[in-house]
Amino acid sequence: MNVEKASVCPLDCPDTCSLAVTVADGQVLSVKGSKVNPITHGAVCAKVAKFYPEFVHGQNRLRHPLRRIGVKGEGRFARISWDEALGVIHSRVSDVISRYGPQALLPLNYAGPHGMLAGDSMSLRFFHKIGASLLSRSPLCGGIRSAAYSGTFGATPGTPLQQVSKSKLIIVWGNNATTCNLHLMRQINAAKRDGAKLVVIDPRRVKVAEQAHLYLPVRPGTDVVLAWSIAVELERLGGIDHSFVEKHVLGFDAYMNAARDYPPERAAEICGVPVDDIRTLARWYHETSPAVVAWGNGLERNQNGGSGLRAIAALPALAGKFGVAGGGLVGGAGHAFPKTSGKLTRPDFVPPGTRTVNILDVSRLLLDESLNPPLQALFIYNHNPLIVHPDQNRMKQALRREDLFVVGIEVAMTDSMAYADVVLPASTHFEYADVYAAYGQQYLQRAEAVISPVGKSLPNTEIFRRLAAKFGFTDPSFRENDDELMDAAFDSDDPRMQGFRPSRVPLDLAIRMEYDREEPVLFHNVSPRTPSGKVELQSSTLGALYGAALPGYRPLTSPYPLTLITPASDKQITSTFGGLSANAGTPVLEMNSVDAAARALTDGASVKVWNELGEVFLPLRITDAVRPGVVSSDKGAWLRTSSNGQTVSALAPTHKADLADGACYNDARVEVAALIAV
Repeated sequence: MNVEKASVCPLDCPDTCSLAVTVADGQVLSVKGSKVNPITHGAVCAKVAKFYPEFVHGQNRLRHPLRRIGVKGEGRFARISWDEALGVIHSRVSDVISRYGPQALLPLNYAGPHGMLAGDSMSLRFFHKIGASLLSRSPLCGGIRSAAYSGTFGATPGTPLQQVSKSKLIIVWGNNATTCNLHLMRQINAAKRDGAKLVVIDPRRVKVAEQAHLYLPVRPGTDVVLAWSIAVELERLGGIDHSFVEKHVLGFDAYMNAARDYPPERAAEICGVPVDDIRTLARWYHETSPAVVAWGNGLERNQNGGSGLRAIAALPALAGKFGVAGGGLVGGAGHAFPKTSGKLTRPDFVPPGTRTVNILDVSRLLLDESLNPPLQALFIYNHNPLIVHPDQNRMKQALRREDLFVVGIEVAMTDSMAYADVVLPASTHFEYADVYAAYGQQYLQRAEAVISPVGKSLPNTEIFRRLAAKFGFTDPSFRENDDELMDAAFDSDDPRMQGFRPSRVPLDLAIRMEYDREEPVLFHNVSPRTPSGKVELQSSTLGALYGAALPGYRPLTSPYPLTLITPASDKQITSTFGGLSANAGTPVLEMNSVDAAARALTDGASVKVWNELGEVFLPLRITDAVRPGVVSSDKGAWLRTSSNGQTVSALAPTHKADLADGACYNDARVEVAALIAV
């Protein structure tokens, strides 16, 4: 008999939709949206609705522990028992520790499932206790934006997503909303029905731009210049709210001194947008209230990413757009929740002096013969580094090391798992309980298992409990069950929890994070949590950490003439769902007709895209949706889509951004030519 059960989507997306899952005989039959979360309101993206049953039960699902019997990367494995798998891991890791010390072990994980338990709970307790090298994960994605936001406002929530519907001017900046932030669109549409104007800023004419009253196709990496020019034009128009600035802003003079070097005329040339459009946007922003900026992660993916985000974040402070519902900046949603991360992950277990590794440096360090101690054992979980990391060919070379012991913990046999020595089958979120604090909206949700674990798979928490027991860890924290872990994740006594323990949040309720029984509104019921208590346009914190007290602009020079951007696909969440039949095809390369004509390329042709790091073969789509000088191909495709074993990550550079030592995917510079058949 078919039964409908409540769940939550855990994928790396800001929306965190509530789900209604139809199951029968231990099988997920279908998935649709539910109305438990009023933000997501019954709607889910097509990929979630279509692909989950195959993801959970399809041929690529890992069901049993495996041990490698072929060459690394070949993908040949033999089935083994859990006892044998844990025994091999204990033996090999113990040998590494005895020879090199515990810091020769490294967890390599990122953001597969976003539940508080599956993401990192018992896993970090295990790695902290064993003394493994620490991993700085945020530089891969999100870290630049988090640093820019926190450096400007501190750990305080910004405008809740639902308040966008109250705005009269909405600026969607670097946010492919229909693919990556679906429920922002519901708010935008409601606001437009009430007369709001929509502005979209993006180098690619994404779908939301088709609805815009004004579209600015900015050159990648120049957003800081565009934001500065808007500030300069606001000043010319008398649009600076000097009363607000005097009371609530730090660093105004220094910030404006930097911005004045980039008036609209100069910015138009650098950014590749019409000067009149810059002036129009500034005028609309001056004249309209409430006005809100809804930015996306695309902004951070270049060497000026932090500066661009900070310059954008400055605009509502300069123009006095805070203090009203629907005004300000949609951001910082994660700060709305009363998280108690220390209780959950136990950083107190970390031995003094333990080193921290930037996730972007892992492949380089794996190949560094001078590293002391060397990295000799790797645990890959919640992550597909071969597909996701920049410089794919270097990662492939690193994972191919025969003396590197690799443990993989995964739901599916990904390209990265093919390099593991032991693979442990992880359960999907439909097979365990978890609690979910979104990073794009301010509602807390909980879900329970809707089916039993498929095959011999186990939840991440149980896998690391068993590993902890195998390594002889006797601290009671390694025996805590999942309910206890949920309760460790949040402060149950905080008023925002509305009297609920995290492990007892009703499945038919999404708890709205409230301040004095209201939604947060910056400068109404919440305030900046910076050292000064003000909006910091000049940040001593960011100056001390990154030498970036103020935003800056660095032009990127390259012998390659085209900028390659790699946006999200509407069929995948990064590389999740990449192993499914619907995603077996090769992504296209989008190119403007001007650039195609200059290279005598025709629509549908097979082309080679290359730089000094690699080369990728793709079918060409000629379209004016991308601006001249820019080419675009969706990220996340698996190697099975490639005829030469390289995808677009092979072309992504390894230099770091201005904040958080973050990734610069959109700084990829390439050339394109017709692919000549051999």
